[in-house]
Amino acid sequence: MEPDLFTAAAEERQESDPTASPLAVRMRPRTLDEVVGQQHLLKPGAPLRRLVGDGAGGPAGPSSVLLWGPPGTGKTTLAYVVSKATNKRFVELSAITAGVKEVRAVIEGARRASGGYGKETVLFLDEIHRFSKAQQDSLLPAVENRWVTLIAATTENPYFSIIPPLLSRSLLLTLESLTDDDIRGLLRRALSDERGLGGAVTLPAESEDHLVRIAGGDARRALTALEAGAGSAIAKGEPEITLLTMEEAVDKAAVKYDRDGDQHYDVASGLIKSIRGSDVDAALHYLARMIEAGEDPRFIARRLMISASEDIGLADSTALQTAVAAAQAVALIGFPEASLTLAHATIALALAPKSNAVTTAIGAALQDVRDGRAGPVPPHLRDSHYKGAKKLGHGESYVYPHDVPGGIAAQQYAPDVLRGTRYYAPTRYGAEARYADVVERVRRRLAGEE
Repeated sequence: MEPDLFTAAAEERQESDPTASPLAVRMRPRTLDEVVGQQHLLKPGAPLRRLVGDGAGGPAGPSSVLLWGPPGTGKTTLAYVVSKATNKRFVELSAITAGVKEVRAVIEGARRASGGYGKETVLFLDEIHRFSKAQQDSLLPAVENRWVTLIAATTENPYFSIIPPLLSRSLLLTLESLTDDDIRGLLRRALSDERGLGGAVTLPAESEDHLVRIAGGDARRALTALEAGAGSAIAKGEPEITLLTMEEAVDKAAVKYDRDGDQHYDVASGLIKSIRGSDVDAALHYLARMIEAGEDPRFIARRLMISASEDIGLADSTALQTAVAAAQAVALIGFPEASLTLAHATIALALAPKSNAVTTAIGAALQDVRDGRAGPVPPHLRDSHYKGAKKLGHGESYVYPHDVPGGIAAQQYAPDVLRGTRYYAPTRYGAEARYADVVERVRRRLAGEE
């Protein structure tokens, strides 16, 4: 007798009436070959293939797997596919609503199923990072004794959110956001597949582009929006999901923005130049356009980090710290919450004092190197830690700065051809004014003028 009667009943109902479940559920892959994206985990010999015995049906791999990735990348789907491929019961819990009592009940049920029916269990625990240390500890006996195959999902860095004993006993798999091509393939399959819309409506290119943009790499979001658009089109008696119908269905205006075309670069340029010009409101406008167009938040974060050094530099060194922190936060939380983090960094950079002294300094230094103005390293600066260096005069007469008052020794550091060359020209803006005073004083001391 099958112990998981509720799951069996749900699957039977879905087969008899495909429309009984949401489109995202109906289109859930049944095998690893149907999974969209995550090819780094699905190629022959990759972790997920080994986990299911490469589709042979036998149990394989560890008794605990941690799936780490943004929302909508297929964590629940992969857990379900593993259970089907290995012919195991599938039980799903969410750490948002479940506690130790529910976990223990599932584990006890798994032990009974294994002993009474010879049926092993896959326990899928979503949002495991929401479990406390004590709650995560309650999972360890089941993992260690292989009473269940635990597949846990998290959108947060597991090295910060998962207890070390559980992390050390688990295979950690990192999932990536789906690409635009992945989302397009998923939408087209859902349109034609009998489990999906079965060809009831068509999706013009502009509507498809809009869906891809608002999906932001999230498969569930893409299919939910497609289902809403298709329902509206069918209700109107329309054979296709027009852009207007799609906009109305998802209540979001299409942003005229081609992420692979000129506007991708134009809007990004508008963001950076508005930050450089200290127009915080214009910068927020361009940021909003990029977010609404489904731009990769990591791309935006990278541009902000570049701007922090290119346009602000030492006028406010905390700008780079803010931009780097924003990039790290974006990688951990993803959209929609990442929009707050990106706005935080954009406002801070736009209002910071500006200086391009770092940009011009490295630019001038690079140009000299490209023009052949390099020259040999002065003998007293050369490596003297190998046998024979002394005979060559390497390291002789080098003055150790820590041995002199003030910590600055009057000696030559640049090659002869560049002696006296000045690359860094600090401004008097913000904190860089202090560096302007310091660099002049240091240069005089290096030249022996003080």
